[in-house]
Amino acid sequence: MRIFLTGATGYIGGSLAVRLLQAGHHVRGLTRSPGTLPELRARGIDPVAGSLDDARLLAEEARAADAVINTADSDHASAVGTFIEALAGSGKPLLHTSGSSIVGEASNGTARSEVYREADIEEGGPWQPAPEKAPRVAIDRRVLSGAAAGVRSVVLCNSMIYGTGTGLHTDSVQIPRLVATARETGVVRHIGPGENIWSNVHIDDVCDLYLRALEGAKPGSFYFVENGESDFRQITGAIATALRLPSPQPWGIDEAIAAWGYEPAVYALGSNSRIRGEAPRAELDWRPVHISVTEWILQETR
Repeated sequence: MRIFLTGATGYIGGSLAVRLLQAGHHVRGLTRSPGTLPELRARGIDPVAGSLDDARLLAEEARAADAVINTADSDHASAVGTFIEALAGSGKPLLHTSGSSIVGEASNGTARSEVYREADIEEGGPWQPAPEKAPRVAIDRRVLSGAAAGVRSVVLCNSMIYGTGTGLHTDSVQIPRLVATARETGVVRHIGPGENIWSNVHIDDVCDLYLRALEGAKPGSFYFVENGESDFRQITGAIATALRLPSPQPWGIDEAIAAWGYEPAVYALGSNSRIRGEAPRAELDWRPVHISVTEWILQETR
């Protein structure tokens, strides 16, 4: 297949590009940074200079491709609209990346018991996103509506991703932020008591699911992407052990916001986001093999 991939220099997109190339696909990768063009070429990716704001470019690339995969920005509504319009009636795949913070429950580090499955968040059901997350949910549902326009549209809603990426950008978001703070300050931090829980999944398993969805997902499919869960006290405890630092310390939410910003502190690191990906296992026979984020931290963090 000829794949148009946005976010080719990012953590998910870069790792996925490697897997797509290994599977024999031709990858045209969108990048906003002209300086990365030679690096992408060196990796076998056909680079496309531009951004998600370049509607004409996106439409041209989408029409010329056999499939479109968006890993660049979960919150860019106009790019999604451009892709759906360009692919309408083609039956081509459109894979869109979302994140499980859509069901995130801000709790300042305390635990919540709610666990969400794909059926729980269907449009018209009782679940409603927090106001901060409603725009992203609307975009996800716009992607899924592309099925009615003749697009094989799929949303992959990733939980906390860990593991070393294989593209130009090798670090994920959440755990590296905790590690960086620990290295800079000599103190490992979690927000409040660190009892809040996130589902998680290894980047290799994520890429495996994207390839399976590319090949066989039905139009209008929504997949939660996870393989287990952990609370932040376990995660920060593993970081402290790996870095040979004292036991983790609680951090007030205001201090965390001052250091990390509102979204990272309140949602990425201070909330609960518990999901179960039943649909990809049942529909695509997805069988993730990496099972322990804390073991990965102990083995790979230095």
